[in-house]
Amino acid sequence: MEDEQLRLDQQVCFPLYAASNILTRLYRPLLDELGLTYSQYLVMLCLWQRSPLSVSEIGQALHLDTGTLTPLLKRLESRGLIVRRRAADDERRVCVEPTEPGMALKDRARRVPEAMLCQLPMPAEEVQALRAHLQRFVAALAEIDPRNAGDRD
Repeated sequence: MEDEQLRLDQQVCFPLYAASNILTRLYRPLLDELGLTYSQYLVMLCLWQRSPLSVSEIGQALHLDTGTLTPLLKRLESRGLIVRRRAADDERRVCVEPTEPGMALKDRARRVPEAMLCQLPMPAEEVQALRAHLQRFVAALAEIDPRNAGDRD
């Protein structure tokens, strides 16, 4: 076949896309218990790890642009899980941190990673190795991402 390179199973992107969709569906029941979407969960993970963070720092960590991130933050804020404030030293910068209820949610979220790991049809060591490979792949892709061009100058 002369169009072998156009076969779906020959694309690097497709298994990543399919895996992401399936993983998101597996997360859904666990996150429903927390009242979070997958994207909101990722934002909260960032903030539980370190806060306050600027909107741009969250965007960099999650590889999301401000246009995608702002509605997520607004929903989390309307639920009382985070607060957004202008930075005292720079009014243009918005800093985000979890509220007390947002921090309380962290305790309930502690079981999510283990529950996910138990669902995966691979030994934990293989999952850890896959995660390490994917982290290196994402870092390499971020280096060539046109949205990061200003960071390389």
